[in-house]
Amino acid sequence: MSSQSFLPLLRELARCYQSFELTSSRHIRELGLTPPQFDIIATLGNTAGMSCKELGEITLITKGTLTGVLDRLAEKGLISRSVPPEDRRSIFICLTPAGEALFNSAFPAHLAFLQQIFATSDAATLDTLRGQLQQLRQLFEQETR
Repeated sequence: MSSQSFLPLLRELARCYQSFELTSSRHIRELGLTPPQFDIIATLGNTAGMSCKELGEITLITKGTLTGVLDRLAEKGLISRSVPPEDRRSIFICLTPAGEALFNSAFPAHLAFLQQIFATSDAATLDTLRGQLQQLRQLFEQETR
């Protein structure tokens, strides 16, 4: 294998991610949220809440951005923050009733939007793509061990 033969794959991987991000972000903005706000709402949905640390580990939001996103969601009345008595150094985040209502409408709407895109492919094709992406991810994960 030539040392440069993987470059077309890298370009296509980057283009695929960029296309997905652009398409997904556009729809999320139509729902009245930014992608990081949607990430928080989707992560907290159907949970009793979680610590700020857990939220940062699970979401795709950098630690430096997380506080600002949480501030804006709190200003909109979509999340609440509290300090658990058992760990006063921690901050617990959960959806408010308005946040739950938004999750219950926005999350299924976004899934339905994405499902329309994937509907043009049959189950076998989707399974093949998933397997190939899993193999690619595992190549990168081998390097982080």
